[in-house]
Amino acid sequence: MSRAYAALLAALLAGPHALAQDAEIQRELIRRDQQTDAFALELRQSQTRSRIAPGDSQRRGEIEANQLRERQRLEGVGQRQLLEAGRDTPPELRPYERIKAEQARRVLLAPEEPAPAPASREEIDRIRAPQPPAQTNAPY
Repeated sequence: MSRAYAALLAALLAGPHALAQDAEIQRELIRRDQQTDAFALELRQSQTRSRIAPGDSQRRGEIEANQLRERQRLEGVGQRQLLEAGRDTPPELRPYERIKAEQARRVLLAPEEPAPAPASREEIDRIRAPQPPAQTNAPY
């Protein structure tokens, strides 16, 4: 009887530790997903910055400010997710918790459609300027 009692006592004592370890694993998986998403965001942002004309410091400043806000928003969501991960979640629902966290981050990672640059005055004048008739080498 003492063996059965010892086994039961060991199982009861290991139970909370095992659950805490499972919650910690879930947090680490979410943290890893967040790192991947942060890398993807920064890669996309650097590609966007590389398309800016070198002398266009005003546009570069606007884009960099927007990109900083995007990174801060993603980081804030990530911090909240880590605080909530595994807390009061039954072990069988933890995979869904990770999927839900990923979906919340994906909304922030969606590439924004860049607004077309306004046409310059020269482009407008070129479009409106009358075009000379096409010259042909035809003998007629």
